Amino acid sequence: MTEQEKINQQLQRQIDMQGGRIDALAVKVDALSDKIDLYVEESRTARARQDEDMREIRASLEGVGKHVQNLTVAAMVGVGTSVIAVVMVGTVVYSIFTR
Repeated sequence: MTEQEKINQQLQRQIDMQGGRIDALAVKVDALSDKIDLYVEESRTARARQDEDMREIRASLEGVGKHVQNLTVAAMVGVGTSVIAVVMVGTVVYSIFTR
């Protein structure tokens, strides 16, 4: 075997090893790509779930707001009737003592 054939054989081995490394790297890149795709899909799913939760919370808060508004009106009516009752009792008591 000539010197050139030895060099060619050594270069061919190096090329074959480099090809194997490239193939292994390609497999890793494909696996990474799959993981990234999965992560993106999970992120989208989580975001959709969060959006739905936020809609439910907003709807719940609107319901609570209406309930608080109703309670406030009821309390105002109660205070108003209490004031009217005190005035009426005061008027009756005053009319009894002034006769």
